[in-house]
Amino acid sequence: MPKINSALLKIAVTLISIVTLELSVIARPISAQTTISQSQTPSFFRKSPRLLDAFATHSGVRMWSATYYFDLVIPADAEASLQTIVINQRRGMDEINFDLKKTVAYLGNHRHKEEQLAIKNVSQDEKTKVITIVLSNPISPGKNFTVGLKPKRNPDYEGEYLFGVTVFPAGNNPRGLYLGPGRLHFYRGNDSLFDL
Repeated sequence: MPKINSALLKIAVTLISIVTLELSVIARPISAQTTISQSQTPSFFRKSPRLLDAFATHSGVRMWSATYYFDLVIPADAEASLQTIVINQRRGMDEINFDLKKTVAYLGNHRHKEEQLAIKNVSQDEKTKVITIVLSNPISPGKNFTVGLKPKRNPDYEGEYLFGVTVFPAGNNPRGLYLGPGRLHFYRGNDSLFDL
């Protein structure tokens, strides 16, 4: 008989512990749960921004004074502001190096530059060579803008060079959106000061 009472007592204690634990989880304040879920809520574009054009101010091989512009638009119904642009070279006979300190951004496009946009940070991954541009203030939907990268010089080899462009909205948990490649063509000809 004492053995049965001991077993029943253990079962009762276990059940009480489980019920107490479940009640403590249920009784957790709703505000705390809301705070956690809000910080984990992803921010994303309802409608995709678009890469409109890629343009090099000088297309001759080995030129020193070029700037590569990437023109983008954020649709009015995107429902999210854009803060980060990621650009990486995906194709080309030569790896192009950039002077990141000379990166620029403007409202408008490469032909009609309007207000210059402040850039918070520009960085490049040493291994992948991916360039990340973070704007100081997010660009609101319905705006066109351009980002200019300054190469140390144009590539040594002519041909088509592709630069993938990915954008991220402002927010705590932004989801990137790949917009496709910007295409730049470089030629061996009269516009190259260092053609051999």
